[in-house]
Amino acid sequence: MRGESIAAVIVSYEPNLKLLQANIMAIAEQVDHIVIVDNGSKNQAHLVKLLKNLPLPTTSLRCLKENLGIGAAHNHGIDLAKKQNNDFVLLLDQDSQAQTGMVDALYDAAKQLKSSDEFETLAALGPKYIGEGRSDSFFVKFGYLKFRRQYCDGCDHGIVPADFLISSGSLIPMQAIDAIGEMDASLFIDHVDTEWFLRAKEKGFQSYGVCKAVMSHGLGEQTRKVRLFGFGRERNVPQHKPFRYYYMFRNSVALYRRSYVSKLWVWNDLQRLLQIMIFYGIFYGPRVQNIRMMWRGLRDGLAKKSGKLLG
Repeated sequence: MRGESIAAVIVSYEPNLKLLQANIMAIAEQVDHIVIVDNGSKNQAHLVKLLKNLPLPTTSLRCLKENLGIGAAHNHGIDLAKKQNNDFVLLLDQDSQAQTGMVDALYDAAKQLKSSDEFETLAALGPKYIGEGRSDSFFVKFGYLKFRRQYCDGCDHGIVPADFLISSGSLIPMQAIDAIGEMDASLFIDHVDTEWFLRAKEKGFQSYGVCKAVMSHGLGEQTRKVRLFGFGRERNVPQHKPFRYYYMFRNSVALYRRSYVSKLWVWNDLQRLLQIMIFYGIFYGPRVQNIRMMWRGLRDGLAKKSGKLLG
């Protein structure tokens, strides 16, 4: 039995209800509360009906009237979890499915850090991911040349230091949210998690990957196996719809300006954007739409625009 309570915060937008149901049921027995925030979906009424018929623990549903973005939705969910006096929040996307024992593994890692007095500066704990082409799951630290992959192989304690995690699957102590602050809703979607972890790092907080915690998760609409200019190591690169590249590029430029953002992250991210531009602006279509969104994102980032893309 845990001595502390955990609320899963699930954000949905135009969800596949069958898949969402499976993901909800996978987490239902692992947490004390479930908080679902729907971001203005057209099938919102069907979602309400679905939840009424599911055998779930204490569940809260907040239906937003329009899509306010992932950051705003997370903030709504965290607010509800706070009002329920939960000690932790577990952030989840609608397409993320926790494997058996994932939450216990994350919580056990938190207890391990508490015993070593590192809990006071714990930002979050995240699981390994499984999915198409992602059998070599790893965590990430900033490197002088590029992002450095931190694998679980050879890790003595099963806890791997990471400079940032993706939000889905992250177990966050409520006291860390109080100290670091809520998510930046102005970014709308991409880099919302990155910004929070960069802010946490600047405040002296540390994040960790937990090797025994496993979750199924997709990082894009599909994953391509590619080599830069046809040479070098083959890598799995997630591919998104063109509008997502707008937010990636715009929000990267926005973060480059912020004083608390690590210069190493900026250097690593510039290389990532260049690779994305080459892969999906030159080699893989829809090239014209992709490059148009990338350039629009760069332009709007320089113009300090934020929020939802209009038109």
